[in-house]
Amino acid sequence: MTKPTSPFTRAQLLPQEETLEIARKKDALYIGIAKETHFQEKRICLTPDAVNAIVANGHKVLIEEGAGIEAGFTDRAYSEAGAEITNDTKKVFECPILLKVEPPTLEEIKLIKPKTVLISALQLKTRQKPYFEALAKKKITALAFEFIKDEDNSYPAVKALSEIAGTASVLIAAELMVNAKDGNGLLFGNISGVPPAEVVIIGAGAVGEFATRSALGLGANVKVFDHSLTRLRKIQANLGTTFFTSTIQPKYLMKALRRCDVAIGAVRGSHRSPILVTEGMVENMKNGAVIIDVSVDMGGCFETTETTSHDNPTRLKHGVIHYGVPNIPARYPKTASISISNIFTPYLLNIAECGGVENAIRFDSGLRNGLYFYRGILTNKAVADWFDMPYSDINLLIY
Repeated sequence: MTKPTSPFTRAQLLPQEETLEIARKKDALYIGIAKETHFQEKRICLTPDAVNAIVANGHKVLIEEGAGIEAGFTDRAYSEAGAEITNDTKKVFECPILLKVEPPTLEEIKLIKPKTVLISALQLKTRQKPYFEALAKKKITALAFEFIKDEDNSYPAVKALSEIAGTASVLIAAELMVNAKDGNGLLFGNISGVPPAEVVIIGAGAVGEFATRSALGLGANVKVFDHSLTRLRKIQANLGTTFFTSTIQPKYLMKALRRCDVAIGAVRGSHRSPILVTEGMVENMKNGAVIIDVSVDMGGCFETTETTSHDNPTRLKHGVIHYGVPNIPARYPKTASISISNIFTPYLLNIAECGGVENAIRFDSGLRNGLYFYRGILTNKAVADWFDMPYSDINLLIY
């Protein structure tokens, strides 16, 4: 009798039922939120309401004592929402999932356990190579929330914070026009018989759009400049009204700046913001005019801008008040915290529903876009190019 040549049994050779999809196994999350230690950082990743929703779904949240105080959320509010409060910083950093607004410092990374999932901002321009080497050593999986995309291919965290920065830039300008030592004493509004404030906004992105919306709402005359005609058309369509728009041409920009009371810079660049307003143009502006350079975190688009802080936010140059604080949303910590929390909460619940971060990034391409470290392996090409480090395509690691 001849021996069968097939390596399979008779049962295995019979037709089998097709398995279309394996059910995803839910995962219980244990999330740690440490108190922010970065200079003048007052925001927190989750509000008490968000914690309540997460705990109600069977997850645990450990929060360091006092982490939400600066944003207007007490430890009692978090405790009543179901979070555990601790004064042990080390215990928080040992949680399997760590949430932070600012990226952790090298000292904080030393407290993190190996193979932890870190979700925070990355702020690539402020990072240094030792930061990534420390993450690699701990085999950490890290996601940058400013790189995460949503279903319409936009960046929800960047857009949310840009909305705050745009609206805040107009409110800050209105305050400086009146309260600054060398302000011109103008009310930012349209009062009967009084010429309205003249506002120049450079950049028609999310920051520029919300700055324009706020300035128009207060009754100002607004002029928006941008290199892109598409963005200029879009900002008018989104606001549903017509106002002065122009491509960035030095002659028209200089003329507008000479007459304006407020100039807001909101132009980004690939490596740094392009300098669109020279020192000579600033010299020709009115005494007491206000410059709000929202792009200062990328170098600024006004040549005369200097980086300042929330404690001492302004500098006077050529009779013009310069506001150069790089982290404007941190000035409004409660609003910013609620906005960030609204973004984090659905993603955390989705991660649990998928059975953990690894499964979530398999199914959610937008979340996968935010991944820059996977088990200690660099997966983001932009980071690799910036720091001249080797990287691997995440699609080759998770499939």
